[in-house]
Amino acid sequence: MKKLGQAIGHLYRRLVQTARLACGLPDYDTYRAHMRLHHPDQPVMDYATFFRERQDARYGGKGGGRCC
Repeated sequence: MKKLGQAIGHLYRRLVQTARLACGLPDYDTYRAHMRLHHPDQPVMDYATFFRERQDARYGGKGGGRCC
């Protein structure tokens, strides 16, 4: 029964992550885990900075000039 609960929890987290990515919302927890694992010597952005950076990357902020 415990494994079933863990599998359901994992599936739920994946579905939430997929839904957020489909709507264009970045996944801060995944970013933090990636940074800890692959770049432990680099600072991790706080949520507000991370969100702003992802929005700029998606929509061409900071003078990027995306037209659509």
